[in-house]
Amino acid sequence: MAISLEPVTKASAELKEMLNKAIAREIQVSVQYMWQHVEVVGVKGVAVQGKFKETAIAEMKHAEKIAERLWYLGGTPTTKPSPVEVGKSLKEFLELDAKAEVEAIEMYRQIVEMAQKEGDVTTAHMFREILEDEEEHHDLFTTMLEEV
Repeated sequence: MAISLEPVTKASAELKEMLNKAIAREIQVSVQYMWQHVEVVGVKGVAVQGKFKETAIAEMKHAEKIAERLWYLGGTPTTKPSPVEVGKSLKEFLELDAKAEVEAIEMYRQIVEMAQKEGDVTTAHMFREILEDEEEHHDLFTTMLEEV
């Protein structure tokens, strides 16, 4: 009996493309947040500097997880980030970051829905977990923005 080398779960080209957009977004924000960690200045900046770095690392871990899933599903993960927008001040950093997290939340809800429609429970579950992190990041950035 031959063992199949094909993934157990089939994914549509559309779902694979959505996963690649998610990877590009995760790479984008990991660079964006890390650069903000490096560039932030002032007393308030120093107070939140570590949060930018911590969130950047979490986002890169998301990119890795999504890339591994896409590879398993027979897709080729992108290495190109979405456009990075660092900003020029702490307020602008946080506004851009909150916006990026809202975009991620919307995108990941769509991915969960599509994965469910295709019967891909693993991808749907994975994105529910990532979605929870993104909502926490949105809360972090909007809360920090209240103090700027």
